[in-house]
Amino acid sequence: MGVCKFADHLPLYRVEQITARQGVPIARSTLAAWIGRIGVALQPLCDRLAELLRQRPCLHADETPVRQLDPGAGKTKTAYLWAYRSNDFDTGPPIVVFDYQTGRAGAHARAFLEGWRGHLMVDDFSGYKKLFTNGVTEFACLVHIRRNFFKLHQDHGSPIAAEALRRIGLLYEIEREGSELTIPARLELRQRRAKPVLADLYDWLQATQKIAAKGSKIEGAIAHAIKRWPALLRYADSGSLPIDNNPAENSVRPIVLGKKNWLFAGSERAGQRAAAIQSLLATAKLNGIEPLAWLTETLEKLPTCPNHQLDTLLPLARNRQP
Repeated sequence: MGVCKFADHLPLYRVEQITARQGVPIARSTLAAWIGRIGVALQPLCDRLAELLRQRPCLHADETPVRQLDPGAGKTKTAYLWAYRSNDFDTGPPIVVFDYQTGRAGAHARAFLEGWRGHLMVDDFSGYKKLFTNGVTEFACLVHIRRNFFKLHQDHGSPIAAEALRRIGLLYEIEREGSELTIPARLELRQRRAKPVLADLYDWLQATQKIAAKGSKIEGAIAHAIKRWPALLRYADSGSLPIDNNPAENSVRPIVLGKKNWLFAGSERAGQRAAAIQSLLATAKLNGIEPLAWLTETLEKLPTCPNHQLDTLLPLARNRQP
């Protein structure tokens, strides 16, 4: 049931209909109870996955709103699913962990990353800012900068936006060339090719800002890019750091699809259990592991697995036999 709901995005009422059609009617309340029990059983594995994630030197972070039932008010309220993703240039297997919280306050990110020191790729959301005064280094996302210009070009055919997109495209061409290189070779490529493009882009942004109409959307897009520039530049001085936050956004995208179908979490506890299931199934998919096969095997082994062997059950590529 966990795979149907969280990997295939089926709300439980549809699963109920499918099982009834197949001659095995299962009440929706029973399905929900099973989901809850799976979430409880998998929580220790999710906690361990989060521990391993926080050992990585560079992380991506993003967050998306979800609806949570608010019985006292007779309606729903907004909660948030915070996504933390490993860097694809890391040597370890990819990991994504979802942290369910009732709000978007920066305290939630600080609590999840408490004690962690490294490089964090985020958008310009203010909730992350205090982390950057306490040993965490901020990296800005080029996709977020590009998105402002793309919308202006799409909506208004702005020639200035088109030129910004062309210049940003040069940086992504360099990244494509370096995608399969070693870390030292990628650093050399970025230093030799990307840094001059970045310098020219910054000079162009400053010059264009002076002639852009004050308060216009194009002036706002340029101002945002200049504001984020110090944090954006940092990737070019490394061969192992990302240029954008696409890995985190791609991890959140299935959640966005799923929540349109299952609509809301029944409670904070249900949201936390769902987050544990989603973390493990999403990590399985990132590692090329079939989620249902992993979940079935894990639920069979978990009751007798000693704590010191929990890592062997994690859906990481290094745990799979060749």
